[in-house]
Amino acid sequence: MLKITPWKVAQVVLMGRELSRAEGELRGFFERLNEEEMISLVAIMWIGRESFEPEELAEALRTAKDERTIPSADYLLGSPHLSDHLENGMDALGISLVQAEDDLINRN
Repeated sequence: MLKITPWKVAQVVLMGRELSRAEGELRGFFERLNEEEMISLVAIMWIGRESFEPEELAEALRTAKDERTIPSADYLLGSPHLSDHLENGMDALGISLVQAEDDLINRN
């Protein structure tokens, strides 16, 4: 049901860890994502911070789509612990980011 690849989530996680240095780059990355990918990121973050359970993914996606009040990029950038919540959310959904993160780190 997620509309974003683990590789893209891993990119957000890595840039989010360097937010003071990479905020512009991360904002640019968000601008290249489509609406469904951004909705997926918000839902994954919510699962990672335990606002929703992994089995409530469909509800989290619906809520992220229906209850937006500000642009998703602004919401995500303003969320404390974004990288941790995304990693925890993906883990809770049974999707590991380890390989994608390693590939991205070794690529740079």
